[in-house]
Amino acid sequence: MEKLIALIRPSENSKTSTLWLRLEGEFIRKSLHLLIALVPLLADINLQATMLILAGGTLFYVLAENLRQAGKTVYLVSDLTVLAARPREAGHFVLGPVTLGTGAMLALLLYPSHAATIAIYALAFGDGLASLVGRLLGGWRLPLGGPKTVAGSLACFFAVLMVGQRMLGSLRLALPLAVGATLIEALPSGDFDNLLLPVGTGFIASKLLVFA
Repeated sequence: MEKLIALIRPSENSKTSTLWLRLEGEFIRKSLHLLIALVPLLADINLQATMLILAGGTLFYVLAENLRQAGKTVYLVSDLTVLAARPREAGHFVLGPVTLGTGAMLALLLYPSHAATIAIYALAFGDGLASLVGRLLGGWRLPLGGPKTVAGSLACFFAVLMVGQRMLGSLRLALPLAVGATLIEALPSGDFDNLLLPVGTGFIASKLLVFA
């Protein structure tokens, strides 16, 4: 695997080297991010066990990350954290996985299963694709979104629209869901969008389900 990466990765002197490294980190980060989409399936099987897995995994990550900050490496976890970390997180505690796990737990705690599923899918696919597309395409940035882009917001909108259409069974109901999720995702909230997006989208979904 390392030899394959070495073959396709630009050389250190290439003008595209920095861009490649950023995209590589984004791909790794969002590949891990998308795993949260498995939570609704696990929750359908056993909600309590799923909550324990999320809570235990989050606490284990906090321990591993604190050890990494102290100069001690936890096998695989520390390496993945370094690979997936953004440049601004270098030398700091990487908060994303904590808010990701907590956001999924909040959705499961606050909302009925159908609304919680929509909220977690919005987090997995809406937020995940927004960051990835924004990095890949770049372009116009949102006025209040910091590094967030119009392309990323459009990706979030269409991802949540498809989720809403599937889960609510109505494009009429999926449209306000997608608009609400996109507006929440566009806020300059950093890693805390992993909390705001599932909580906000779950709230909207729980209200829309009355009309489904």
